[in-house]
Amino acid sequence: MPKRSDLKKVMIIGSGPIVIGQACEFDYSGTQACKALRKLGYEIVLVNSNPATIMTDPGMAEATYIEPLNAKTLEEIIEKEKPDALLPNLGGQSGLNLSSELARSGVLKKHGVKVIGVEVDAIERGEDRIAFKETMNRLNIEMPRSQPAFSVEEAEKVAAGLGYPVVIRPAYTLGGTGGGLVYNVEELRVVAARGLAASMVGQVLVEESVLGWEELELEVVRDAKNQMITVCFIENVDAMGVHTGDAV
Repeated sequence: MPKRSDLKKVMIIGSGPIVIGQACEFDYSGTQACKALRKLGYEIVLVNSNPATIMTDPGMAEATYIEPLNAKTLEEIIEKEKPDALLPNLGGQSGLNLSSELARSGVLKKHGVKVIGVEVDAIERGEDRIAFKETMNRLNIEMPRSQPAFSVEEAEKVAAGLGYPVVIRPAYTLGGTGGGLVYNVEELRVVAARGLAASMVGQVLVEESVLGWEELELEVVRDAKNQMITVCFIENVDAMGVHTGDAV
């Protein structure tokens, strides 16, 4: 893909706090993005609430902000720095959700900031459980049976129809925050309430469990011209239900 001449300054959102065994890849990818984009001649504005990262080293960007990752702070930085573009998908859940919020509220349009690296509507389709399910149905991709719920009572009814165990998946928490596998109605009430609170739109998906199934993982990179390459194909040693971080 050729270098874009319409952009001079790019804002990158980091992922915020990192726990052991999780999210360090965002620091790595964000650091590489800073290096690659600066090598191409772009100015970088970096925002991350976590100073204990490599990406926040002073030499990585022209301007580094160690500030709370929220829409108000980001709008203030955008007003001051006036970036041409926002690169959200190197900050994991934090970057994606914040970019989506800034787009919905009109902040990006107001300041003429383009989103690069991902389409805003693709963030919505990936993070909103209903939109994701509708997209898969349109593509005729088979999915576990599921229904959305906006209250614990709704979740109980859906789970009763599907049969236990079920998986609770809150919307806008791709990393799994607030969700979990539940085996009975008592567990469902706790996890569903937690998931609804964790979701920025108060939505959870109650999904049929595929516990014990064989897990195959296919990673594909696609560009704006719809050109695709398969980066890797993985057959997990452990069956579904064992988290990658705990797997053999």
